[in-house]
Amino acid sequence: MDQEHLDPFVTFRDWLTEASNTEPNDPNAMILATASSTGRPAARTVLLKAWDRDGFVFYTNLESRKSQELRENPQAALLFYWKTLHRQVRIEGPISMVSDQQANEYYASRPRISRIGAWASAQSRPLPDRKIFDDKIAELEAKYPDDQIPRPPFWSGWRVRPEYFEFWQDVQFRLHDRTTYRREGNSWVTGKLYP
Repeated sequence: MDQEHLDPFVTFRDWLTEASNTEPNDPNAMILATASSTGRPAARTVLLKAWDRDGFVFYTNLESRKSQELRENPQAALLFYWKTLHRQVRIEGPISMVSDQQANEYYASRPRISRIGAWASAQSRPLPDRKIFDDKIAELEAKYPDDQIPRPPFWSGWRVRPEYFEFWQDVQFRLHDRTTYRREGNSWVTGKLYP
């Protein structure tokens, strides 16, 4: 890393800002890894919708597989990979739900059809025929003809509170640079890892 900070949030901010200028699609895309109560892992791409010193937030259906696993095992890992910059950031930590107020505010900011979709999707459950989903969307569009669409009670956000960061920078000949930050109380202990 050209410039290192004692504060991982500063480094993350700088790297995300750079990625926002170079990545052609979704620089806020992150891989979310979860594990069930039996330890079975799963990973999927979600979008970072907010972040601050309290953590990294994404929104989803609370009846989805990821939400079920997060209730069973409230730990998660995130991975940002920015190919154009040859960088990645790993974040690990406990997870909790955002407040109803935060969920309501974000939900209200979404496009109308996305809010309809939140109601229509039984996320992660089998869909026998796409027409069933399309018909449900049409039904909900008729039910909510204006912009007043309440947030479904089964839709909210999760916040990963970081306890560990790893910033990885590609270096020629696989001599990569890896900088870690581990939370200890209210401060961070930084270190290096072999590539």
